[in-house]
Parts: sequence; C-alpha cells; structure tokens
Amino acid sequence: MASQPHHMTERYGGLNGSFSETLRQYRDQALADVDEVFRKVVIEIGSSVIRLSPVDTGRFRGNWQMTIDAPASASLDNYDKEGHDTIARLVSDAQPLTFGQTAYIVNNLIYAIALEYGHSRQALTGMVRITKERFQDIVDQAVREVAE
Repeated sequence: MASQPHHMTERYGGLNGSFSETLRQYRDQALADVDEVFRKVVIEIGSSVIRLSPVDTGRFRGNWQMTIDAPASASLDNYDKEGHDTIARLVSDAQPLTFGQTAYIVNNLIYAIALEYGHSRQALTGMVRITKERFQDIVDQAVREVAE
C-alpha cells in the first residue's frame, strides 16, 4: 500500500529551496492574480452594462466597446439583440489587460446618455448607474474566484 504524500510536500514540494527564489515565485503569482482579478472586474462591468442595455434594434447593445488606455471615439454599425457577440468581443479585448492600465467601456451612440437616464422604459434606472452600485460586489466576487 503506497503512502500518501504529506500535505506540506504537496503544497511546497515543487518550490526551490532558496528563500529569494520562493519570494520571487510568490511575487509573480501575486501579480498574475492581481491582473486576473482586474480582467474579471472589467469583463463583469462590461457584461453588466451590455446585459442591462435596452433593446429595440440591438444597435445600442452592439455598440459597447472596451478599449485599453484610450476610449473608443466612434460608434459601430453592430447590431446584437442578445448581446452575446458584444460580450464575447469584450472578453477577447480584455485578455491583454494588466493592472495599472486603464480600461474604458463606452457606448458612443448619440442617444446613449438619454438611455442611461431613463429614456427607455426597459432601463429606467440606467445601466451604468446600476452596475456602479454593484462595483464592490463585482470586485469581491472576482477576488473569491481567483483565490479558489
């Protein structure tokens, strides 16, 4: 009957014995975790505003854009009633994000502000304002997911 490895061996057995190397490995993992939390938060914020967006033709939902370090400056000719393609594009565009960069999530259609402030009965309290109220919960959830 084979003996099971000690839990300390399972957890630390692959680490280099050098203290400085162990600290470097810890630092690298912590930085990677911070980047992952940041990406998850940006993706959930963007997904939330997309899901909460009112739908008529689907153009408003299809116009949400996530960019890095500078906001998008044009509107798109995208129609996405369900929001699936727009969310998929957001997830893809967020992959290179690292903590310290600025992520912009914008909708440049001329009626975006009117929709945010109740012009549509489908979103009387907006999309961005509702998502902003959930911000801390979004961050907490992302941290929990990365820590698992």
